[in-house]
Amino acid sequence: MRISLLQCQSSRDVSANLLFIESQLEELTRERLQWDKDAPHLVVLPECSLLFGGHESQQLAYAGDSHLSPLKSALSALAARYCVYMVAGTIPALAEDGRVYSRCYLFDDKGDTLGQYDKLHLFDVDVADGTKQYRESETFCPGNHISVIDTPFGKIGLTICYDLRFPDLFRALRLAGAEIITVPSAFTKVTGEAHWQVLLQARAIETQCFILAAAQWGAHNEGSRETWGQSMVIGPWGEVIAEQKTSTGWVHADIDVAEVHSIRSKMPVAQHNRFTAPNLKPSTDLDEIDSQRI
Repeated sequence: MRISLLQCQSSRDVSANLLFIESQLEELTRERLQWDKDAPHLVVLPECSLLFGGHESQQLAYAGDSHLSPLKSALSALAARYCVYMVAGTIPALAEDGRVYSRCYLFDDKGDTLGQYDKLHLFDVDVADGTKQYRESETFCPGNHISVIDTPFGKIGLTICYDLRFPDLFRALRLAGAEIITVPSAFTKVTGEAHWQVLLQARAIETQCFILAAAQWGAHNEGSRETWGQSMVIGPWGEVIAEQKTSTGWVHADIDVAEVHSIRSKMPVAQHNRFTAPNLKPSTDLDEIDSQRI
């Protein structure tokens, strides 16, 4: 089955970001005419695809609940209009404590919500770049569940960006049935250059899953932030299937989850692991596995 990752250079201008995504989906529609246009098609958008940066007030202004979010409505409408399944990057969603969740939705090709995931690990770190300090927890609230969703492409586990550094999350997704794991991201240029590819390949090898990592790239908001890019499709053996290192646009690949099961049967590392399965509850309130089915 064919999947497509969109590499973006998003900004604080929601309207401009939305227009860019729509223009890329129009281009994708023309390309699909050369493929099997009736086959299911999966699109993955990067983290913060509609709102990159922006102060807390702007995040709150666009945040909504699962029924009243204008950004969710815009992305689900695009999924329906262009008849694609969509892992819709991230958008802000209201949290109970006055902050927002960084939330990823998965829509089907009619725009209906198949599942959602709130970013578990928040990027509170110091980086040797122009921003210096990143403190996501000042605006964002961590999520409290993992999500594995049954789709025509296989069982998809959802993660977001900084989650990539936490192998226990990926192992939990594998144990919950994931065959494909998506990683919408906005890695900084400094950390991306150092760790992005090796972490993606490690998570693919460890879980024996396809890893679909759609990324932000370049300078954002008058150069106040710079992201690494290199959107990648990694196979369950750890091989790079497709990538786009720089610029914006699509990365396409054909995947077959039968390869996942073939590799797992030949090298059954999950059965050989002598350590007990990780507790699916982090130190704060991970109290459910959100396994959802069409």
